Amino acid sequence: MRLSARRQDVFLAVGLAVLASVVAVSFGSGRRPDALGWTLLLALHIPLAWRRRAPLTVLCVMIPLIAFYHQQEYDHSAPTAASMVLLYTVAVTGSTRRTVTIGCSVVALMLVLKAGHGMAGVAESFQITGWIVSMLVLGGYLRVHRQLTQTALERAERAERTREEEARRRVAEERLRIARDLHDLLAHSITLIGVQTSVAAHVLTADPDRLDRAAVAKALDDIADTCRSARGELRTTLEVLREHGTTDTRGPLPGLDALPDLAATARAAGAKVDLSVEAAAAGVPAAVGAAAYRIVQEALTNAVRHGGRADLTVRVGVHERDGALRVDVTDDGAGTGDGTPGFGLVGMRERVRSVGGTLDAGPLDELDELGERAGFAVSAVLPLRARGEEGAR
Repeated sequence: MRLSARRQDVFLAVGLAVLASVVAVSFGSGRRPDALGWTLLLALHIPLAWRRRAPLTVLCVMIPLIAFYHQQEYDHSAPTAASMVLLYTVAVTGSTRRTVTIGCSVVALMLVLKAGHGMAGVAESFQITGWIVSMLVLGGYLRVHRQLTQTALERAERAERTREEEARRRVAEERLRIARDLHDLLAHSITLIGVQTSVAAHVLTADPDRLDRAAVAKALDDIADTCRSARGELRTTLEVLREHGTTDTRGPLPGLDALPDLAATARAAGAKVDLSVEAAAAGVPAAVGAAAYRIVQEALTNAVRHGGRADLTVRVGVHERDGALRVDVTDDGAGTGDGTPGFGLVGMRERVRSVGGTLDAGPLDELDELGERAGFAVSAVLPLRARGEEGAR
C-alpha cells in the first residue's frame, strides 16, 4: 500500500535524524554535540515532516536552528543532509525568483558564519556554496520538468476529449443522416404504395361484374415498381451501416436527373405533376443536387399523403438563378389527408442547412371554392457552392 506524502516526510525526517546522529558520532569536523547540541540537531529535523505542506515556514524554523548549531562549533557535517533536503524542497515547490532569492540569502548567511575561519573557512564556503547551488538547480529542474509533464498530460487529455467529442459528433451526424434517408425513402415509398393499393382496391370493389383487369394490373405493377425502387435505395443505405472503413459505399447521390422519376411515381399515385427543371445537372454540385432531390421527394410525398383530393395538382419548379438553385413545390391540396405529423419538414430544413441554404414552407393564402385555405408551398434556395458532399443524404 502506498504511503501518504505526510508519512513519507515523517519517515524521511526520522531517517535523516538517524543519519545526522551517526555522522555526529563517527566524524569529527567539529566538537561532538553535548546535550544542547543533540537537542538542536534532533530538533532541526522535526520541521521536515511538514516540508511539502509549508516549505517556507519550515525554512524559517530550520535556518535559525542550523545557524545556531554551527555557531556553537558542533560537528558541521551532521545537519548537512537535512539542509540539502530543505533547499531542494524550497526549489521544487517554489518559483524561480523565490528560489534564487532564498539561495542568495542562505549563501550570504553561510559566508557570515564562516567569515572568522580564515582561508579554511573560505575553502569550506566554496564547497558548501557548490552544494547549495546544486540542490537548488536540481529542485528547479525537477519542478520545470513536472510542469512540462503536467502540461503535456493536460494537452493529451484535451486532445483525447476533443477526439472523443468529434467521434460522438460524427456518429450523431451519421445517425441523423441515416434517419433522414430512411424517413425520405420509407415515407415516400409507403405513401405511394398505400395510394396505389387504394386504387387497386377501388377498382376491384367498384363494379365486380365489370372488373377492369388492366387497371388492376397497372396498379399492381406500380406497387411492384415502387417496392423495387425502395428496396434498391434501402440496400444502398444499409451498406453504409455495414461499412467499417472510410470508403463511401453509398454510390451516386440522387440528383436533378432523377426528378422525372419522382414525378412519374407521384403521377402513378393519382396526382397531376407539372415538373419544370431549368438547371444543368452537370453544373450542380452533387450535395446540392441530392438536397434538391430529397426536398422534391418529401414535398411530393406530403402532397400525396395530405392532399385530401382526387384531382390534386402539384407544380415543381427547379431553376438556377443568381448563383443558387431555387426549388419551388406547390400543391392545391385541402390538407385533410390522413396521417400524423412526422419529421418531413424537419428533415428538409436539415438538408437545406447542410448545404448552406434556406427553406420556407407553409400553407398558401389562397381559398378554395368553400372559402377555406387550400394548398401548401415549399421553397428552398440552395447555394451552388455547397459546404460539402457529406450530409447531403
